[in-house]
Amino acid sequence: MVNIDTVYQRVLVLANKEQRGYITPQEFNLYANQAQMNLFEQYFYDINQFGRGPGNDTEFSNMLDLLNEKISIFEVNDAVVSNGVTLPPNIYRLGTVMFRFGGVHYEAERVGKNEFLNLSSSPLGQPRNTRPVYTTDGVNATGRGLIRVYGHSVTMGGVRQKTMNVTCNYIRRPHNVEWGYVVVNSQAQYNASATVTTHFELHESEETNLVYNILKLAGITIKEGALYQTALGEETKDIQQEKA
Repeated sequence: MVNIDTVYQRVLVLANKEQRGYITPQEFNLYANQAQMNLFEQYFYDINQFGRGPGNDTEFSNMLDLLNEKISIFEVNDAVVSNGVTLPPNIYRLGTVMFRFGGVHYEAERVGKNEFLNLSSSPLGQPRNTRPVYTTDGVNATGRGLIRVYGHSVTMGGVRQKTMNVTCNYIRRPHNVEWGYVVVNSQAQYNASATVTTHFELHESEETNLVYNILKLAGITIKEGALYQTALGEETKDIQQEKA
């Protein structure tokens, strides 16, 4: 976890240097959430990149291990799929889908809808309770993802479908952050006890990257090119060190 007030104070110091502009708490909260998502999403691209390399056996500097450690904060296991159809909220990436049958969890294979039609018409390829498959099915009215898990013991709408006892593993999105404050003498003062105060969920090593990302976003908004370039330069230097 990264303390949101620490990041906020660093951002203000750097943004106000040489009178480059003031960032309001409302603006900071917007930038902070975007910056957190930017860094979070980059993890998956970096894993793909480092996964193609030879890696190393050093205990504390293997980049794939470090990235997986950062992502592990957001892993959710054995989450219930409501009625076997509606996925949990806040999913970023869906992992393994499992169907429980006879006291045993069986991993469901993801297939496309056309592939499912082909499997259904094949005597040997038809889904079984011990060999289930699932398809994605868009979202419901509230924006939550839907899946369809198929076995052989339940018929719905003429299609064999398992609708109960379904769980999944997934990577969730980070919670939104918010710098809670009170106004004292027309000045915003940090209030750690405010119910809206929410810290960054990212790994503590991301504190500096959060500061630079927020400054970049602020520089674009207030049209302060020097601020943007300074933040970009510092961020680029850090990235080069990490990927050297």
